[in-house]
Amino acid sequence: MTTFLASVFVFGLMIFFHELGHFSVAKMVGVRVLEFSIGMGPQLFGLRRGATLYALRLLPVGGFVRMAGMEAGEDGQFAASPSDPGNFNNKTVAQRAAVIFAGSFMNFILAFLLFIYIYTIIGVPTYSNVIGDVLAGKPAQTAGIRPGDRILAVNGKTTENWSELLQEIHPRGGQEVTLTVESQGAVRDVKVVPGLDPERNVGQIGITVDDKTVYNEKKGLFTSLKLGLVNTLAITTMILHSIFQMITGAAPAEVGGPVMIVNEIGKAAQIGLTSLLMLAAVLSINLGLLNLFPIPALDGSRLVFLGLEALRGRPIDPAKENTIHLIGFALLIGLMLLIAYKDVLKLLGGG
Repeated sequence: MTTFLASVFVFGLMIFFHELGHFSVAKMVGVRVLEFSIGMGPQLFGLRRGATLYALRLLPVGGFVRMAGMEAGEDGQFAASPSDPGNFNNKTVAQRAAVIFAGSFMNFILAFLLFIYIYTIIGVPTYSNVIGDVLAGKPAQTAGIRPGDRILAVNGKTTENWSELLQEIHPRGGQEVTLTVESQGAVRDVKVVPGLDPERNVGQIGITVDDKTVYNEKKGLFTSLKLGLVNTLAITTMILHSIFQMITGAAPAEVGGPVMIVNEIGKAAQIGLTSLLMLAAVLSINLGLLNLFPIPALDGSRLVFLGLEALRGRPIDPAKENTIHLIGFALLIGLMLLIAYKDVLKLLGGG
């Protein structure tokens, strides 16, 4: 049940923000929105406000924003009466591109907001600067440091947690440093020379963290804004790099589908809210990037058609474009089913 509820929450949040992007920009440029739906299949709940139906549907596997002029009629053509200013196809190429791009853009915004929420409201699990164990024969033991001691500073620079402590010790392999150590209420300075780990090329003094001193560290708003932006950009770059490696054959093409994603969401939910929201941020970035790929039926392919229209000075034949999207959608569903099948085999230990 935890996995199910966590999956509905994560997928629902990503879908809502994605469709909200399309919806908001469509409204901004004057497109008439006929329906804003979360979920697919039979309608569970609906509320009409003006020309728009806001609906919740049975299957939590997607969503859509239906706009005037975006669906083909029986003749395969998209209605675009010149006298209808609310018709999507009567808007400029730039306006239509903005509506299409806004869905993915909002997925990046969601990741950014989730990171800010984590850093400011929840806090990130952080280990204190208390020593759990001192390794025999290492510099820390030689200097008289004992388990339970707290290292307050390195060369006068305050170290408020374990991460900050390692940041000061790791670059100083072979260099004498002064540690400010608190032991049973007394504070003293201790000189120690970190040994150099040849494999990792970092300085070490032979201490381990006291894993019972973990706490949630919260950041200020401006620091959280910076960290949110840095994390969003870093994860985006990492995903693009991984995709490039898979395309070029530098890395194996391992792609997880909905089954594997639900499994990972369940694991994250068991760990805690921070892990669940971190995963939701990563998945939201993934969704935003995936939708920008020039794959038929995805937003990226629609942007390609709009780009061709801008170059040609006239739109692609709507019937042909619609056919391409339908074929692409069928292939995409087939690929998702294949990936889901392989995911099930992996989970059952069959591959």
